[in-house]
Amino acid sequence: MKEKLLAEFSKIFGGDGQAELFFSPGRVNLIGEHTDYNGGHVFPCALTIGTYGAVRKREDRKLRLYSMNFSGTGIWETSLDELTPCPEDRWTNYPKGVLWALQEKGYEVPFGFDLLVYGNIPNGSGLSSSASLEVLIGTIAKKFYGLDMLTMEEIAKIGQYSENHYNGVNCGIMDQFAVAMGKKNHAIYLDTATLEYEYAPLELGDARIVIACSNKKRGLADSAYNTRRSECETALQELQQVVKVDTLGDLSEEEFEQYKDAIKDPVRVRRARHAVYENQRTRKAAEALKKGDLAEFGRLMNESHVSLRDDYEVTGIELDTLAETAWEQPGVIGSRMTGAGFGGCTVSIVKNDAIDDFIENVGRKYESVIGYAADFYVVEAGDGARRLSK
Repeated sequence: MKEKLLAEFSKIFGGDGQAELFFSPGRVNLIGEHTDYNGGHVFPCALTIGTYGAVRKREDRKLRLYSMNFSGTGIWETSLDELTPCPEDRWTNYPKGVLWALQEKGYEVPFGFDLLVYGNIPNGSGLSSSASLEVLIGTIAKKFYGLDMLTMEEIAKIGQYSENHYNGVNCGIMDQFAVAMGKKNHAIYLDTATLEYEYAPLELGDARIVIACSNKKRGLADSAYNTRRSECETALQELQQVVKVDTLGDLSEEEFEQYKDAIKDPVRVRRARHAVYENQRTRKAAEALKKGDLAEFGRLMNESHVSLRDDYEVTGIELDTLAETAWEQPGVIGSRMTGAGFGGCTVSIVKNDAIDDFIENVGRKYESVIGYAADFYVVEAGDGARRLSK
């Protein structure tokens, strides 16, 4: 892979291949969905698939960006002095956004670079290809611009800031945090309200993580994501009239049931119920994993999907078909949608000796119901974004 990237870089940008290599992973959230902007806990891990970058410093302020995944669009050229968001600039809005955010935060970005990227995360899959690219750029900037004071946690925050304020997507912190702070064979139990976190060993024994990509394209900004967030914010304001809480994540299930009548709209009751109960499920799931109780972990994953389907209404026929078919298969410990929903992926924990049949059976059922195929990836938890040795 490294040789391929360097050869392609020389072909596209010329020169003798004196580029540096970086890698930034994708992420999957094992449980804790739509809790990150509600002050709750999430439980993601970085993956061994992600975004590679070959990059070379320039002596001017020009940026030249090229993606092997979108080779037909050629080289995108802009300047560090002209970082205006533009829909026609497509994927380059993510690198531009991070460099804009760094300057907004007072960091010096004195020169441009030539960058070639290649990602093996399916686009629009819900495995955080955008956060992966943002953190890649932050990691490159830290090295190139000598920003030693910039921690990986701060890079995650800058990635989120750029997505919120440059690309106009109200994402929480989870995606960028998992990508920046990932640790091999561990998941991250993260309190999104405080950013306190702990690593939990992801010891799956004779099982693996299997991602099923629905191949239904969805854009976060164009989906009901922002609507759900607004519904939760309104529900919180209504609850704050009767109980002292800063976020929905502060409530226990019992407290929610006690005070839920303060929420005036039944739809908002369901949205808030998901946020509260999902946060508690995530806490229980992290505890189950620490004890090695995979069966309980899987049961909570299944419960999470049902809540996302019925209370939060972000699954749709594609993700429901994948998860509900998975539940019927032998060797499946748990399965749920992951990511924002409205397409994207499911995450399943499957016994090793059942994986081939799982992929065949779920794939066949999905194609018969939906009319096109799903893609499956057997993945592992990997390290966060980093520079690669050549």
